[in-house]
Amino acid sequence: MSDSARAVAMLEVEGLTVTIRGAQSVARPVEGVGLSIGAGETFALLGESGCGKSMTALAIARLLPEAATVAGGRVVLGGEELLALPESHMRRVRGGRIGMIFQEPATSLNPVMTIGTQIGEVLALHRGLRGEAARAETRRLLEEVGIPAARERLDDYPFQFSGGMKQRVMIAMALAGEPELLIADEPTTALDVTIQAQVLDLLARLQTERGMAMLLITHDLGVVARMAHRVGLLYAGELIETGLREDFFAAPLHPYAQRLFAALPDSAARGRMLDALPGGVPSFDQGFAGCRFVSRCPCAFERCRIDAPDWSALDGRSVRCHLYADGTETPPRRQAVMAAAEAEVSSSSDSSVLEVSKLAVHFPVKKGLLRRTVGWVRAVDGVSLRLEAGRTLALVGESGCGKTTVGRAILQLTPPMAGEMTFDGAPLRFRDRVAVRGMRRAVQMVFQDPFASLNPRLCIGDILEEGMVSLGVGGDAQGRQRTVDEILERVGLLPEMRWRYPHEFSGGQRQRIAIARALAVSPRVIICDEPTSALDVSVQAQLLNLMCELQRERGLAYLFITHNLAVVRYMADEVAVMYLGRIVEQGPAARVLEAPVHPYTRMLLAAVPRVDAGGEEGSGAPKEKPGMAAEPPSPLAPPMGCHFHPRCELATDACRTAFPVAQELGCGHIVRCHLATI
Repeated sequence: MSDSARAVAMLEVEGLTVTIRGAQSVARPVEGVGLSIGAGETFALLGESGCGKSMTALAIARLLPEAATVAGGRVVLGGEELLALPESHMRRVRGGRIGMIFQEPATSLNPVMTIGTQIGEVLALHRGLRGEAARAETRRLLEEVGIPAARERLDDYPFQFSGGMKQRVMIAMALAGEPELLIADEPTTALDVTIQAQVLDLLARLQTERGMAMLLITHDLGVVARMAHRVGLLYAGELIETGLREDFFAAPLHPYAQRLFAALPDSAARGRMLDALPGGVPSFDQGFAGCRFVSRCPCAFERCRIDAPDWSALDGRSVRCHLYADGTETPPRRQAVMAAAEAEVSSSSDSSVLEVSKLAVHFPVKKGLLRRTVGWVRAVDGVSLRLEAGRTLALVGESGCGKTTVGRAILQLTPPMAGEMTFDGAPLRFRDRVAVRGMRRAVQMVFQDPFASLNPRLCIGDILEEGMVSLGVGGDAQGRQRTVDEILERVGLLPEMRWRYPHEFSGGQRQRIAIARALAVSPRVIICDEPTSALDVSVQAQLLNLMCELQRERGLAYLFITHNLAVVRYMADEVAVMYLGRIVEQGPAARVLEAPVHPYTRMLLAAVPRVDAGGEEGSGAPKEKPGMAAEPPSPLAPPMGCHFHPRCELATDACRTAFPVAQELGCGHIVRCHLATI
């Protein structure tokens, strides 16, 4: 971003403060925030969940909840003071001059209105387009954001779109009013890597074409590295560091920023615990005498507890920290921030616990009055896996490839059509209820959404005891209560929390409760379905550390289902790459991730935003690789031959006619690709 472009500020925020008045106290989720964004520039607002990022965006757009008010500050858009406008005028600004992409498109889109009608409302209000003119413009917007067959999809409802397509519809709706400022609130949270790459490339292209200012809200450092021109780090409602993206990633100044980078999982961190931030973001309703980060900072000293730090300038950057009060850093304290725990993860045994061979799950498609079967969705089509004690097998792939169905089929939550399973070397018949009941005690599952998987009407203690009672373990009532207290302490929660309900916990705590529920019956295998999805980096590090500790202590085998390849690099011993119901590449994590053979594996790895690219020039430029933009084929009618060939730039005639056989490349590395060499 050139200095001349940045000089033209499209948005200026000064001293923005938001208060929420409660019965006993006043909370300040945003306090004294100031930032500016130029035309064509992306400003990334970075921080953990609960730091006030979304509240800042809502205050700028004047969309605060009823209990919250803007207590001070200025918000100027293109020279116009937004906080002084009457609400009738502000309705013209929202959706017009300011477009907003919300975090969860499924809940932001009206489920009972067609996509065309919802975008048409924006066009009618902000551009006066109605009838055929609005319909034509809606079709053009959908085409612009990459929705295939846009004319036919105008009358579709949100449930008929995939997650990535719904996010594209949200972008089209945000662009319908031709905004000067686009606010993107976690636009890629919980999307798999290829869909995330498509959405980020789309935003970068549209920004370049339209010259929009963009406020990007995220906790994902990889997304910041890819998209941002400048970065603002927010903690407990207060900006604590700002600067150019390349400077921020080359040498973050604030201890909080340094700890966020230290908590990132990758292959370099294998064999040791992640440097997870202790504790959590402090409550907004408390008074802050000194630095807000003091309770979690490893290099805090007395002044940090008494005086709130002011801004310090260093090498063209600004940081709010006493370590830089005299304009220079204090090396001994700064080095202490980056020190990581060196607890070694113990070596594992090679004993096989659970093996699955040629697992198949097909769902019938029924139509007509008599509900006759007219086809089959081949969700899982011949998958073979081997889980070993004390080791982690990561199952990766795009959304819809069948990963979760594999986990559910192993536990018989989804009945498999075919396949064989052995547990401790003994065959396990799928329809043998006694054998399945015993296997379910030894094999537990941690679901992707802990809030949806925890009964909201039961307190946590009852939830943990429920499994023990059902499977007949844990002894009498007193014995089960002692077990519950021990497990809660083991996962970092207090025993007295057993009387709380799921809604009284944070997202990270609920995921710990889900792990505690799995541990309550002393399993030997845990199937983890996206356990870190949508968690910010510090909570994710705490959870991964916990899982590594439990694996070391109990010799647990993990089947780790995820699309987060950074977590895979840190956790996995083996990796299996799944595409459209089949395993296309499998082997030791180091070989598959560092020297991938299958074109699909290479595409997945290329789609991952890289934190170490934060200093590269032009991070916001589109980086889409061949195959990313294409939607995966339907499992109802998979392509002939190799299922990936319609998206593969290297496909040959052999790829289009025959599914490749498995080829052993050495050291347990197996690939199914006609182009692979032995």
